[in-house]
Amino acid sequence: MTWLILSVILWGLIHSVMASLTFRAKLTNWLGAGGMRFYRLFFNIFSVITLVPVLWLAKVLPDSMLYTIQKPWFYLMLFGQALAAIVEIVGLFQTDVWEFAGLRQIISPRVEDESRLVVKGLYQYMRHPLYTFGLLFIWLTPVMSANMLVLYISMTVYILIGAHFEERKLLREFGEDYARYKENTPMLLPRLK
Repeated sequence: MTWLILSVILWGLIHSVMASLTFRAKLTNWLGAGGMRFYRLFFNIFSVITLVPVLWLAKVLPDSMLYTIQKPWFYLMLFGQALAAIVEIVGLFQTDVWEFAGLRQIISPRVEDESRLVVKGLYQYMRHPLYTFGLLFIWLTPVMSANMLVLYISMTVYILIGAHFEERKLLREFGEDYARYKENTPMLLPRLK
């Protein structure tokens, strides 16, 4: 289990450094603005590829079953996971899924000043619906092993820490607009109006 925790920490550090404004600014100086058009796509592909060894470790390390939820609750949890996945996809489209994937930047690059703050749709109820529904998806897993539990706890801690770093980044990027949005909209748990 130690190897699994260390692999998540290493993955999280690499992912966080690559997502930081400082790293991106240095890379922009080195590659130029034209080269950065491909960065988001590369970042996403790299993040997925480097997550594979973490998931592989969770699969191959010695493990023990902790629980299996019985029917009908098993199906209810699967239904909850399906709903969380659907809402996750809706949230991606509300932020511009093509930009999130890194494809829009390649086809029609935007100037950095053209970034837009999304505050409609799911984002009017919470600032980070992608994190919320991603966490809901993993924690509604009806079958839990020790390795899965370690992985889920590690990923949850990473997401919660990452959300705070992203908040700082968004405050720098959007300034007073984000400060007002942050003041009026909860971070992860929705407040229904």
